[in-house]
Amino acid sequence: MPSVTPDDAPLLADLMPWSVAPPRLGRGWPTAPDAASLKARWDALVKAEGPDREALFAPTRSRTLTSAVTQLPGQSSGTGRLAHESGPCPEPVRILAAPFDEQWLIPDHRLIDSARPELWRVADERQVFVVEQTAAADSSGPVLLASPVLPLLPAHGPRIGRVRPLYRRPGGLEPNLAPGLPEYIGERLGTGPVDPMDVLAWFLVAARPGPHRVEVPLPTDPEAWSHGVELGRRTLWLMRRDGDRPKLPGGRRPYVRAPLPARPLEPLYDREEETLLVDEGRISPVPSEAWDFHVGGVRVLEEWFTRRTEQAEPGTLEAIRPTTWPQPWTSELLELITVLALLAELRPRQAGLTVEQPITTADLRKAGVLPVPEACRKPASVLDHHEEGPEGQFTLL
Repeated sequence: MPSVTPDDAPLLADLMPWSVAPPRLGRGWPTAPDAASLKARWDALVKAEGPDREALFAPTRSRTLTSAVTQLPGQSSGTGRLAHESGPCPEPVRILAAPFDEQWLIPDHRLIDSARPELWRVADERQVFVVEQTAAADSSGPVLLASPVLPLLPAHGPRIGRVRPLYRRPGGLEPNLAPGLPEYIGERLGTGPVDPMDVLAWFLVAARPGPHRVEVPLPTDPEAWSHGVELGRRTLWLMRRDGDRPKLPGGRRPYVRAPLPARPLEPLYDREEETLLVDEGRISPVPSEAWDFHVGGVRVLEEWFTRRTEQAEPGTLEAIRPTTWPQPWTSELLELITVLALLAELRPRQAGLTVEQPITTADLRKAGVLPVPEACRKPASVLDHHEEGPEGQFTLL
């Protein structure tokens, strides 16, 4: 987008003013690629007593077996001290453990060092969480990711930046956009107010690393806007993976040519044969664009495997995991390859997206869209029910 100088392009931090740091667990065992392992880990924890339970829990300065914490918004886990817990495992929920890696989490505030309750309060089927990616030498990956489930701070692999929910309230209410932004964009385009989801779609394909923070050029040309929104909607659908499952054309769909072993090790890639080699297991065709897909300078497929095959310390809760490679993981792998390949196909069209005569930061200030009121950078009050506090007390907010 050569027609926009860095000083002119508005910052994402101003266009989507409310942001929160990603939740940080502080221990690895409350997440896993399969829910059954989490329930087994919980059972092992509550069956242990005294020092054994403490060692399994892996306490930190933020969380111990005697920490008093509130219930996570929208969840039904207990609020008593974990030292005395004997009940069943809270039902695991889906989360984004790392870029393009949905896993499961035990949604219990007592297990999480920094849970960010304000994000849990707005997590529902209408929400889209926008996740900033940290700048890296390999900048081929997306600057922003979109997730339908709550993103966590990854334990390893690519680091992530701030989380920006699309909506400030549950039910798809009150878009997290600078007040007046959709109306002003529509006025400049001559289309009338634009849909918040279209604004997000544009952000996903137009965002770029700035000198200090992520910036988003905004167009005044309806044709450029329409083209960018079309690309962004496709990108959003692939990242969220809701509804119909993405598929490559028949001759390019990846298949398991030889079953993956019971205990896979490091995956290798044969570029000539477009084949993913997992010991004696073989998956092909795997487009090179999918294998080379990076986020934050890290190859997505390699990290996905690492999180499922890395050795856990014996005797820890992390060591409770499937003893053989589960079939559902293979299905997830095939879908991940498909998603990465399809996203890579969009890159040339995205690179060709240009913004002539853009809406500048000065324009937004003149129109009164910027600066945003300070309240827009804080969470909205969304409580319409009591939230349970420590030891069963109700939290008054």
